[in-house]
Amino acid sequence: MESLPNTAAEVDVKVPPPKASQPAAQKPLPYGGSSPALGDEGGLSGDGVNSNDWSKSYFGLSSEPFPKEVAKILLAPVDPLNIEIKPDGLIYLPEIKYRRVLNQAFGPGGWGLAPRSETNVSPKIVSREYALVCLGRLVAIARGEQEYFDPSGIATAAESCKSNALMRCCKDLGIASELWDPRFIREFKAAHCVQVFASNSSGQKKKLWRRKDQPKFEFPWKE
Repeated sequence: MESLPNTAAEVDVKVPPPKASQPAAQKPLPYGGSSPALGDEGGLSGDGVNSNDWSKSYFGLSSEPFPKEVAKILLAPVDPLNIEIKPDGLIYLPEIKYRRVLNQAFGPGGWGLAPRSETNVSPKIVSREYALVCLGRLVAIARGEQEYFDPSGIATAAESCKSNALMRCCKDLGIASELWDPRFIREFKAAHCVQVFASNSSGQKKKLWRRKDQPKFEFPWKE
């Protein structure tokens, strides 16, 4: 019987070497700069999709300053007409004003709030930690909180908690930073606010603050 040739010994089979993996292309970010494609480890995946788990990630924190045109918007002096004062004398900027500054600086969709924890509901306060992310970079982390007085108001308190966290995060970007400056607070209250005596239906009296250009207190306290 004729034997067959040993093909393994006679045929020289050449296997091409494996191709070296190509580094993922960098995706340019708005206003210049680029971010490496880091896949599941954080940052951008190969297809340019942000894959960060913002409940844990610190991607982009302090990596580089924002461009001058963005910083100019964020650090612009606050307009005194936008500042409100609570009856107890605390001055503040309405939450919607912070959102408008962020939209002007980064564009709608260029920033967002990402939860960093579960919602914590205590007998009187709702709180939750949030991260402010701008142009795919972590910018600030803050815990928002809000009081509630009835269980039916927990959902509304949770939304107010988010707004409170946003205002606290914006402090790291320098938005309306004057509101934490004691000298500015004193000067603003002296120029734009007044403290008045008001009484309620039971005859109790107390001093309350309001803006000079706002109407007098009517209810439940009346000047």
